[in-house]
Amino acid sequence: MKIENVDIRRAADSDAAAVADVWLRSYTAALPSVRRAHTDDEVRYWLREIVVPNQETWVATVDGSVVAMMVLDDEELDQLYIDTPWRGQGIGDRLVEVAKRSRPTGLALWTFQVNAPAGRFYERHGFVEAERTDGARNEEREPDVRYVWSPDPAVRP
Repeated sequence: MKIENVDIRRAADSDAAAVADVWLRSYTAALPSVRRAHTDDEVRYWLREIVVPNQETWVATVDGSVVAMMVLDDEELDQLYIDTPWRGQGIGDRLVEVAKRSRPTGLALWTFQVNAPAGRFYERHGFVEAERTDGARNEEREPDVRYVWSPDPAVRP
């Protein structure tokens, strides 16, 4: 079921607390076996002081409440989290469309290998697996996978 009354817009500084809430709830629900590298307070600080004011942060809202967040950093889709009750309703699809329009030459992202639903989601959107690692380069020390999307299939790995 897709909902129609979703507003997607750039995040304002005043959205930072709601963005952090969505990030924390979604991460916990989607990745229960992954060790978090930072406390809730550290995540809130990072999103409030660094991410929302300084990076291209997008939110999806329903009736004024933030239900999803996305961060684009150069050609990276750096963060994409949908609050659990809102998953499967097309909000992530719409955010990926925004990312592709914002980065028409291509995007890349990392996700944890254990997050198979995320891998399937990105593959449905034309992202192709480019690399797998043992997690030694991420803070969580969790095996991950890099996906890339290019509008030109000849450029894909």
